[in-house]
Amino acid sequence: MYSIGIDVGGMSIKSGIVKNGEIIHSLSKETSRGGVEVLVQDIENLVQELLKEKKINIKEIKNIGIGIPGVVTNDGAVTCVNLGLNNSLIAPALEEKFEGIRVCIGNDANVAALAEYSYGSMRGFDSGVMITLGTGIGGGVVINDKLITGANGIGAEIGHMMISSNHFECNCGNNGCFETFCSATAIIKYAQKKVLEGAKTSIIEKSENDINNITAKMIFDCYRENDEVAIEIVNRFKKYLAMGLANIVNFIDPKVISIGGGLSNASDVILDGLSDQVKQHLPFKESNIGEIVIAKFKNDAGILGASAL
Repeated sequence: MYSIGIDVGGMSIKSGIVKNGEIIHSLSKETSRGGVEVLVQDIENLVQELLKEKKINIKEIKNIGIGIPGVVTNDGAVTCVNLGLNNSLIAPALEEKFEGIRVCIGNDANVAALAEYSYGSMRGFDSGVMITLGTGIGGGVVINDKLITGANGIGAEIGHMMISSNHFECNCGNNGCFETFCSATAIIKYAQKKVLEGAKTSIIEKSENDINNITAKMIFDCYRENDEVAIEIVNRFKKYLAMGLANIVNFIDPKVISIGGGLSNASDVILDGLSDQVKQHLPFKESNIGEIVIAKFKNDAGILGASAL
């Protein structure tokens, strides 16, 4: 039997047929804007095309899973402003089209965590937390093969843990959210702030003297080249990352914490001394903590995790 995973993003919808934790065929299309009816039709078309190209009968599919940005309640209602969804029921509409096949839907960050737990960096552990350090910070908690999404489906919003007051507010309207310190957006904004304040750094040279061209990769590259401003920025990032991870350890104490997202490409810098920094924020400094690792999957996490729902 096969599973199908659907990864709905703001720019594209990726889909794949999965067997034994491997994607054996995939297709994608540009994300249409038009609400739930258009989205359901696009997913149906992708599924049909996948089956046609691999010559697989629909009866060989045991489930279809969908990962989607936004809030997904425990009864499957999806709210995502960017996609024109408001308490929209996508799974039941697809189950009508694919009679007899179970269709499940979950938040995209939770789905990525499930991929790592089922097939990747958290496989073999009975509890794990994944955080994705990208444009924002997402995350997911898996315990005993179950995603922990909370009573109302809005749990595991790791990026919105309150860490400290900050010099800019989060998009959610609060000040001090984890993602305003440790996302790629956050460290870029802090680098821009330092440059505007007159700090001399090779970051601005790499950006061709335009602060709007600054990327997280530039900052980490300059850190490796011993640029003083980059060192300050990365050390600040790691300080707050350790604080955020300590909050997770204090609350959940997982066997493993997996770090994904674009910033995980700088794993050599991020993991260096991180466990020791986390321990300094725990009430018992000598406590053992779970492993901190880098996520295995990049672009395939959404498809694989959705297929495991």
